[in-house]
Amino acid sequence: MTIAPSPAERRTETFAPWGGHADADELAHWTGVARTVADALAVDVVERDRSNALPVAPVALLRTSGLADLVVPTDLGGHGAHWETAFAVARVIARVDASVAQILGYSWLNQACAVFYGTDASHTRDVLARSAAGHWVWSDSFNPISPDLALVADGDRYLLNGRKAFATGAAVADVIVAGAIAEGGRHDGELVVFALDAGRDGIRHLGDWDNIGYRASASGGVEYTDVVVTDADVIGVDRDEPFSSVVTPGVQLLFGNIYLGVAEGALAQAAALTRARPNSWFLSGVDRYADDPITHRLFGELVSRTAAVEALADRLNRRYDEVVARGHATTADQRAAIEIEVARLKVVSTEVGLDVASRVFELTGASSTKSAIALDLHWRNLRTHSLHDPVDYKRIEVGAHFLNGTVQPVSLYT
Repeated sequence: MTIAPSPAERRTETFAPWGGHADADELAHWTGVARTVADALAVDVVERDRSNALPVAPVALLRTSGLADLVVPTDLGGHGAHWETAFAVARVIARVDASVAQILGYSWLNQACAVFYGTDASHTRDVLARSAAGHWVWSDSFNPISPDLALVADGDRYLLNGRKAFATGAAVADVIVAGAIAEGGRHDGELVVFALDAGRDGIRHLGDWDNIGYRASASGGVEYTDVVVTDADVIGVDRDEPFSSVVTPGVQLLFGNIYLGVAEGALAQAAALTRARPNSWFLSGVDRYADDPITHRLFGELVSRTAAVEALADRLNRRYDEVVARGHATTADQRAAIEIEVARLKVVSTEVGLDVASRVFELTGASSTKSAIALDLHWRNLRTHSLHDPVDYKRIEVGAHFLNGTVQPVSLYT
């Protein structure tokens, strides 16, 4: 597979396809599709978690359901949905399977890198059209904590070498997005962003992901050995333009929605277990745990706090559509504003999500710790992924901006 045919000449015209807001029909349709997908995933989510198997069948489901092509414009073969809808879909799936929700969200955002980093409109449109035609699932190996990749000129092409950790979804995806500073050639000294077919010669998926949570996310590392990168693979060059870095608040907004979805899923499972729980605590004065005022109080607290996070997430999901609609006219101040808003969500969704996923056991009792029930899956997934980047630095970012108007340096985390 070649990501795109090499154009004879690259123009400098850019392409930003998103605009407007989702309407009620769009949201209802695609969240309905997401619930159907989530129901299918629920059948074997526990088994897949325990086996640490590659999520081949779940990713195939993302393709056949239409979700892989959700945010590609309709004139390019996609469904033309808005980011508000996409984040809502990810949240629904995260209630059941945060690993698959992560793969799907990353696919949209990595696919969108063709827009965020793109410098040639015809090339960007061609990449998105080919993606929709093939129902491609996208991934990346951009982890900035790993050593940088080496991209060295070899005639009129480049050779890519190095290793990246935590390449979520790469082992089951069609496309891997990566970046490296070119040494020599036409891009000498530039940070080049490129998209490679995941099975290209020289790409090795390490299969070294074996953590307590997110076990079905295929988050192992990727090793590159003399991987050929041609001009056709390049989707853009990172020139520190504000719009290109709007992808990072999008990633953090995805995280906030997934954490919220995990909390909602934990509450839903806890409620079902509580309703089915026989008898009651002997001091309660009621016949069922579901009628115990202490049970009501704790559910009331956790549900209310989760609803507050939901309100913030819904507002920011809609706001993100407004931000990306500006395209390459986006200013540094506008980019900073959405980053700060999303950082607030990251703080509260992490805190509330972890608290909810842990304290539901107080509602469901010792019997709910049985392995067969797998109520712990929600907490393990959230505990694992919430360590992606330290939430304390998000708190600092929000506080410093509130007090002094300070804006953090743009990075793949801020």
